[in-house]
Amino acid sequence: MMAPSTIFSPSKNCWRIEKADEFSILIDANDYFTSIRASMMAAKRLIFFVGWDFDASITLGNPNVDDGAPRGVGDFLLWLARRNPELQIKILLWSPAPLASWARVSNLPHLLRWKWNRQISVHLDGKHPLGSSHHQKMLVIDDTVAYCGGIDVTLDRWDTREHLDDNPDRRRPNGKPYGPWHDISSRFTGPAAQALGELCRHRWTRAGGRKVERVEAPPPPEDIAPSFSFGPVDLAIARTSPAYREEQAVTEIEQLYVDMISAARRVVYAESQYFASRVVAQAIARRLAEPDGPEFVLINPIASDNWLGQVAMDTARARLAESLRRHDDRGRFRIYHPITAGGQSIYVHAKLMIVDDLYLRIGSSNFNNRSMRFDQECDVALEAGGSDQMAQRITSLRNDLLAEHLGTTPDTIDETLRQAGSLIAAIDRLRAESGRAGKATLKPYDTPEITDLDRWLADHEILDPEGSEAVFEPIEKRGLFRGRLKRPRRRKRGG
Repeated sequence: MMAPSTIFSPSKNCWRIEKADEFSILIDANDYFTSIRASMMAAKRLIFFVGWDFDASITLGNPNVDDGAPRGVGDFLLWLARRNPELQIKILLWSPAPLASWARVSNLPHLLRWKWNRQISVHLDGKHPLGSSHHQKMLVIDDTVAYCGGIDVTLDRWDTREHLDDNPDRRRPNGKPYGPWHDISSRFTGPAAQALGELCRHRWTRAGGRKVERVEAPPPPEDIAPSFSFGPVDLAIARTSPAYREEQAVTEIEQLYVDMISAARRVVYAESQYFASRVVAQAIARRLAEPDGPEFVLINPIASDNWLGQVAMDTARARLAESLRRHDDRGRFRIYHPITAGGQSIYVHAKLMIVDDLYLRIGSSNFNNRSMRFDQECDVALEAGGSDQMAQRITSLRNDLLAEHLGTTPDTIDETLRQAGSLIAAIDRLRAESGRAGKATLKPYDTPEITDLDRWLADHEILDPEGSEAVFEPIEKRGLFRGRLKRPRRRKRGG
């Protein structure tokens, strides 16, 4: 294949581009928790954990893990410290005052025990604009291996790729069951891992932590087979950081989304917890207006799992989806929801975009305004360049994810795509077959009825502002549709 020019541009749509000696994808938290547990057990000097939500009582790994170490995260970290006196563990958590996850009863005993351990340091980071959050989910070990994605080490995240209707292991520490959960993260080594370590250090010292020296240590082995391996890649690291005091806003993630959508030739496949970003919707609308533009397939949960999401994000999704349908004369835009064989909704928490067989990105950012300009986010991305093998791996990952959602095999996805001629046509054919066979499938999005209040909240971005400045904008200057998503005028035919 002919190598296209790179779309990655440091200081524009990414922070920097670094070599990853090995890059792999971990799909769903069973694989992710198992992998980070093994990597932390191999740590020699330093563990940097940066999270949005956290619960020290959950099992790290498979619920039945039996490797000689405590299962629960809190006791596991103390065990690591006792076993290796040279090991330092740095934990940085978002401090959102009344919503603080670390203030759960299950966390407090561990926080007290960590406080008296000289090897474990915890900082609660509240340095952000009013209403913003530190949404990054990063883990760096010995500056040699790093994880970046959408999975929080907290309640209700663990699941396997089967997403069984009744999995007896899918329970909270108190025994309460929860529903199926779909998520994605990445693991990489080499200079790219060192770069993520620098980002963790920046966050650490910014939050009041002492300077942490760089570590020299061999990378820990990858003890479990990842969901997908890509080998060595050039990895772009992109961030969102809101304007705060003397700090300027960083909008690399937003620009990278727009650039990837603009570069698409055939199909954009994405998984996201939300679809509420005006900028992303506008970029899609521009491509839908083209007679030969790409298809767009978005995998979303049926509904948000919290009140804020239901009021702000779900309503904004309904408004944006209806607007895009007016641009979609050729039927190239679809939103689908994964459901189990028993018809139970699978919650989509993954943050992924695949463009053709050329570009792949994974991280913490959602398709909402907060992720573009208001919260702290981190994504990583790669491109195939001129490598046919890399292009095949990117396509294989997309088809493997679709196979998971449609209760079939990647080979069936590939064959049906060749027969149908488009990704949307292939999905619609297979989801009908899966539904008849009583398997997991994808359900098309159906625009719900929304109240006047919900419409007003979404249109004025009350709960999903576009940056720290937007929080204090007069209401009349806000708006989900201000200056955006105008239907293109049709040229009149000559008489």
